[in-house]
Amino acid sequence: MSNAQSCPLPTVSLSKYLKEEGQNKNEESQLLKSSLPAENDCYTQAEDPVSDVPKYLLELGLTPECKQLISSLPAEKGWVANLLHQYQGFWHTTRQLQAVLTCQNHFQAQDTDILLVTTPKSGTTWLKAIVFALMNRVQYPNTDNNHPLLSENPHILVPFLEYGLYIDSQVPNFTTFTSPRLFATHLPLVSLPESATNSSCKLVYLCRNPKDTFVSLWHFTNKLRTKDMGSNSLEVTFDKFIRGVSLYGPFWDHVLGYWKESLENPERVLFLKYEEMKEQPKLQLMKLAQFLGCPFSNEEETRGAVDGIQKLCSFENLSNLEVNKTGKLASGEEYKAFFRRGEVGDAKNHLTPQMIQKLDQITEQKLHGYGLKF
Repeated sequence: MSNAQSCPLPTVSLSKYLKEEGQNKNEESQLLKSSLPAENDCYTQAEDPVSDVPKYLLELGLTPECKQLISSLPAEKGWVANLLHQYQGFWHTTRQLQAVLTCQNHFQAQDTDILLVTTPKSGTTWLKAIVFALMNRVQYPNTDNNHPLLSENPHILVPFLEYGLYIDSQVPNFTTFTSPRLFATHLPLVSLPESATNSSCKLVYLCRNPKDTFVSLWHFTNKLRTKDMGSNSLEVTFDKFIRGVSLYGPFWDHVLGYWKESLENPERVLFLKYEEMKEQPKLQLMKLAQFLGCPFSNEEETRGAVDGIQKLCSFENLSNLEVNKTGKLASGEEYKAFFRRGEVGDAKNHLTPQMIQKLDQITEQKLHGYGLKF
């Protein structure tokens, strides 16, 4: 058995998703039904047809436990939703906080699980695509035709825990998932479900320099704001970000938590940088495959398997696929909102020299002595 074949495929049913979307798949597409996540298993249903408010702005299914907790937590005005609440040292919207609690109370990790962890706008969509293609390369070796990433958004193929599976107090059915299960999360290390902390599941953490992360997050959240809400100014959101008041922020605490864990448990936590992924994509892809126990064989390298995944998962390719330009999540976020420029250093086109200096100073102070630099 080759190295790649020793890597089991995370497979679940698409039947409910296909039925709900009313898609008329051809015979080849029908073969995907047993190999991809069902949207019903990953995300809540589309927003209420009688309401013009996107579901991501609604506060649904709040339990008495959550309501009581919220009343005791520090709160700040949100970037998109009304409020952010500080829980376990990090900031969440009301809807997300309920999902975090539900996830912490109900998720049962398996030792073979793989969790992809990021702060928002640090390359999450890209990482999902890469790891999905990597883990499924035996079943889908042809990256040019009939590959799931050509017809499904990465957020459907690799569901979020708190954002998708446990949103609105839902408790998902995992019976259709096979090992190894592949999930994503923005949760800080301190907020991971206890079962994940105590298991041997592997964590892949991708971070991005704080300047580009902030600019990308500012653009993204403004896309999610309705016309009536208007846009947030760069100055207002910058002030919030440097104070740590951002989705799953403070940014530096989030990054440091996983950085220190990767140093203490390198066999369990792989720490990646967005900039290095862009600069050395082949090297980082092979490093990722090795960590996940699916190293590329010599035969795979010879026939271009690594290059094929790189090409399939490139920003240029993913952002130009029709599915990623026209679709949207059931909670209302348009797929195209997850793709902007994907460049390293774009922050310099938006931030003033004073803002850049301030962010660099804070980053130096926060990360000093830990051996982590951007």
